[in-house]
Amino acid sequence: MSNQPAPFSQSDLAMTQQAKPKTLATLMMDPKIKAQMALALPKHLTSDRLARIALTEIRKVPALAKCNQESFLGAVMQCAQLGLEPGSALGHSYLLPFGNGKAKDGLANVQLIIGYRGMIDLARRSGQIISLTARAVHANDRFNYRLGLDETIEHIPADGERGDLTHVYAVAKLKDGGVQFEVMSRSDIEIVRKQSKAGSNDPWVSHFEEMAKKTAIRRLFKYLPVSIEMQRAVSLDERGEAGLDQDNAAVLTGDYSVVDDLETEAPVVGADQIDPETGEIIPNDLQDYGSQRG
Repeated sequence: MSNQPAPFSQSDLAMTQQAKPKTLATLMMDPKIKAQMALALPKHLTSDRLARIALTEIRKVPALAKCNQESFLGAVMQCAQLGLEPGSALGHSYLLPFGNGKAKDGLANVQLIIGYRGMIDLARRSGQIISLTARAVHANDRFNYRLGLDETIEHIPADGERGDLTHVYAVAKLKDGGVQFEVMSRSDIEIVRKQSKAGSNDPWVSHFEEMAKKTAIRRLFKYLPVSIEMQRAVSLDERGEAGLDQDNAAVLTGDYSVVDDLETEAPVVGADQIDPETGEIIPNDLQDYGSQRG
């Protein structure tokens, strides 16, 4: 996977907006933007799928639609470069509106938070890690670990009621036969959680256990042979959780091809369209039904 900035520039965005102001929903479905986005995507993810997922996130978190557009598109492009799907469906990553680090237009920026499944996916792609798992430990589980020259970890989940979460840990098996693990107590986790600045949209609120596991994985990365993509993901994630501006709009800079067709394109026959106000995807068969009724 290329580590170069995605081939989509701020001038490209401006050119697509000159005909008339566009909502994020219409921008995400713009054929020119999707074509540029496709150049940054890995084989397992298409621009159509990423655009639809991004639209779903706008509907689930309406505040995203009021954020700086360059920041939103830049965050989506970061997902494209990392090969991670935004949203809670897979738990790869989350797009969240942040008031801190407001854009020049006064609007809030969009921050990218990496989920624990996204961290695991990136680690597995490195080729140096055979397996990476993260587990939550509860009060009624049997759990012991020892550090030092002979490091070991034992976890036997309790049957039935397991009690409150007390620890999380991550274990990586390396290609060379080595094993590394990281353990965090509940108090360690709470220290990290309190640093998060995402407010009511924070995945710590709705996905506490997953975020705790991700934190253990992120700490474990310090001892692992990680790729450039993994290093960038960790950096973005740490800045995002701390409420620091990730400057996602900067991804849209560079000397890339400029879109020169400023005219509004006619809808493609047979293709799905979207409602520019709501971002709802209108299947082709429903368009035909509507035209027949009109």
